[in-house]
Amino acid sequence: MSLWEILRFAGQGVAGNKLRSALTMLGILIGVAAVILLVAVGNGSAQAVNRSIETLGTNTITVSSTARGGSTPSALTVDIAEALYDPALAPDVRAVSPVVTTAPTITHDGADHQVAQFLGTYPTYFGSSNSQVASGTGFTDEDVTQGRRVVVLGRTVAAELFVDADPVGRQVTVGGALYTVVGVLAEKPAAGGLTDSNDVAIAPLTAVQQTLTGYGAVNSILVEAAGADRVNAAQEQVTRILDQRLNDPTGATAAAPYRIQNASQLLATRTETARTFTVLLGTVAGISLLVGGIGITNIMLVTVTERTREIGIRKALGAPRRTIATQFLAEATLLSVLGGGLGVAVALIGSRFTIVGVQPVIVPSSVALALGVSVAIGLFFGSVPANRAAGLRPIEALRYE
Repeated sequence: MSLWEILRFAGQGVAGNKLRSALTMLGILIGVAAVILLVAVGNGSAQAVNRSIETLGTNTITVSSTARGGSTPSALTVDIAEALYDPALAPDVRAVSPVVTTAPTITHDGADHQVAQFLGTYPTYFGSSNSQVASGTGFTDEDVTQGRRVVVLGRTVAAELFVDADPVGRQVTVGGALYTVVGVLAEKPAAGGLTDSNDVAIAPLTAVQQTLTGYGAVNSILVEAAGADRVNAAQEQVTRILDQRLNDPTGATAAAPYRIQNASQLLATRTETARTFTVLLGTVAGISLLVGGIGITNIMLVTVTERTREIGIRKALGAPRRTIATQFLAEATLLSVLGGGLGVAVALIGSRFTIVGVQPVIVPSSVALALGVSVAIGLFFGSVPANRAAGLRPIEALRYE
């Protein structure tokens, strides 16, 4: 029997019980679609996070406190931050911005919104963090010196509080204090559904300390290096000053009261985390492919049982063992391939929609891998019923009722 005839008989066998074949293919379809889509979600999330980090620029350094509340206060202060801007000790540092962070509720004319990040900082923060003002203006050094209550809103905050009106020049209430909106930030890319980069408000450090956080320690310090190729040098200089100021002559260690990271380190950390997350999602989805393969084995064993007399007749007429095995193996593989192809189609359609706040980005290798695995599943899980069919003795098969 030729290969074409074997495939034709396999197709007839699959079409002989359409509902059962459809349900069997559904298991493979779900598994393949789940693998491709979940890997795409992980990839999309990773790309969104990377874009969000890259908007900070490649020449920024973030110094944060290792204190976690309680009886251990933050070691970072405004004085420490200003000491980092020293042309003699830190010639590769272009700008330094101390940052305090809180999350108050902002209200305006009956509308209210709890902002994810209300930052108190210096005007240099806008340039260092690549936070561009789209309308209005930012605040100035004089605003910081005078403690003026002015604020620049992110897109999300502006949209929540001012539906159809221009926010610039309006007043909002933050923690019981009136702030005047002087600008609105340009929209930033989403961070993969994890955080909204536009749910932010930025105000002078002194005003925020006076009305919201109190004077004292700051949460972090954003340092801008003089260039992307001078980040490592700037980081060494900042570390040296911090160690001197914080009486840690041994250098930054695990016990140091601060943690320092540059944008490239943060990007590498997030990329590795995203890769692990993607692999985990793909592994979980791969389990459904395994379940689909078990379903193929189950259905093909039932098929062999139902067609025992047919197998006996064909073997009695001289059909070799290899031909019988190949036919049933071809049926199992055909079910798997058809289910896999439909799964790819479903995944490509599903990737056009946002899933849990993330726009999936299809990874071509995941499509090829999912199809390859579906074929392998058909061959592997179909081999058991195929061998069982091929091993039937003609006389016993013909007697089967």
